[in-house]
Amino acid sequence: MMAMASVAMGYALGSRTSIAYPQLASACFGIFCVAAACSLINQWMEQDTDRLMNRTADRPLVAGRLRPTEVFCVGFILASLGITWLWLTANILTSVLAAVTLALYVCVYTPLKRVTSLCTTVGAVAGAFPPVLGWVAAGGTLDGNAWFLFLMLFAWQFPHFLAIATIYRDDYEQAGLKMLPVLGNRNLAGYLSVIYACALIPISLMAWSQDLAGLPYVVVAMAGGVFYLLASIRFLLEQSQTRARTLLVCSIVYLPVVLLVLTWDHFRLLS
Repeated sequence: MMAMASVAMGYALGSRTSIAYPQLASACFGIFCVAAACSLINQWMEQDTDRLMNRTADRPLVAGRLRPTEVFCVGFILASLGITWLWLTANILTSVLAAVTLALYVCVYTPLKRVTSLCTTVGAVAGAFPPVLGWVAAGGTLDGNAWFLFLMLFAWQFPHFLAIATIYRDDYEQAGLKMLPVLGNRNLAGYLSVIYACALIPISLMAWSQDLAGLPYVVVAMAGGVFYLLASIRFLLEQSQTRARTLLVCSIVYLPVVLLVLTWDHFRLLS
């Protein structure tokens, strides 16, 4: 749902003047199909490790409520439907980027989780595409504004993901997944969270420098960025379950608030 919200925000910003709601709904449908396919095929590929983790042991496939062939076939159908739908109803660029996102998530990120902690970086690349998909679906190009949306989601994800990986550290270790907090230097997760939270502040202000938003957005983005950074610093100083959960909550609050204000302020400037 967070991904779909960022798609809608990207579409709204890419619409420039007014939002064509039927076209927005159509784009969201296609992208939703691809996102659902990513989740289905991911769970089909990770049946063995999902069985070893408490947080995933009750997923429908692992629990036996669905069969592997059912999950894979529905995932394949949704992927094909979503990519084709975007090609026919939006534009070729949106369809291609959706296919790239699917390939990165399923073919690179998912298998890399068993091999290296660099999987987080690949996952962050795939996770940063939703607002860009919305932007290009509205007719935008891969210009500076599209890269701003990409970088903002990319930087936001690291403290978010590292907090989750810390909370479920024992699960990941038991399943043999190479998430960063599972590996030797656990402080590295804290340092990376602070680094990316710091980077997120100037990245978020790119919207103002590129005339996407004005002063109200700048104030909210700065305040939210400092809020997120402080939670990351506290996580660095004490990498406990409590600090990780606090950081996770901060990440979940930060993104929708900043995206909503960005969209509102953008159309305020246009009116």
